[in-house]
Amino acid sequence: MDSNNFRRSQKLLDLSQRFRKSKSVFPISDDPSIGQSERSKRPNRAAVLICLFEEGDDIYVILTQRSSKLSSHSGEVSLPGGRTDEEDTDDIRTALREAEEEIGLDPNLVDVITVLEPFVTKKNITVVPVMGILWDKQAFNPLPNPGEVESIFYAPLEMFLKDENRRHEEKEHRGDKYLLHYFSHKTNNRVYVIWALTAGILIAAASLVFRRPPEFQERASKFWHKNHSSSNNVPGIIEQKFIET
Repeated sequence: MDSNNFRRSQKLLDLSQRFRKSKSVFPISDDPSIGQSERSKRPNRAAVLICLFEEGDDIYVILTQRSSKLSSHSGEVSLPGGRTDEEDTDDIRTALREAEEEIGLDPNLVDVITVLEPFVTKKNITVVPVMGILWDKQAFNPLPNPGEVESIFYAPLEMFLKDENRRHEEKEHRGDKYLLHYFSHKTNNRVYVIWALTAGILIAAASLVFRRPPEFQERASKFWHKNHSSSNNVPGIIEQKFIET
């Protein structure tokens, strides 16, 4: 990236520096719970990209609405990402590759600053959130893959901490009672609903970025973190160390 063509946000520079030094998230190199050789043999693994950029005074995240033609989760809002391929060297590579395939985001434009702890779905798929910064938003030319993505849009990350345009439903899974959150976001004359795992990941990410818990009761599902149960490291639990400078 040519730093002469754009000015890097001080807010994102500070964020990048803080996350690179943080011990409250996984090391940027990888999920330490498994080795690389084991990862490549696991079909039930995926990674998503939390790609942040600044516009005005707000930090935004890139989101997609999945194609209605897909066999699973059709029409739902999601972060760019997907299943790990055998050639992927790590979770970062998975997230960047999938983002390029789905929305045309050049991996060279993304500065990865951290990898959050994995979430586990009901189908036992481990989803690893990779957080990166898009320093030069103007260099990104969105190209949605018509077979996978219906539309691309942006949402302010902080909205996932606010008790506005939000509702929830109480759910139960194997005795675990939890809340499923739904966030409504209007942009480009459309209203998108961000919910389920995507909402959970973004609540966790926003809590870390802004160093404060959400304004509402989160009560996240325990099975999302069943393989990473240390209470000191679950993103849904806002520990003091996340808030400290």
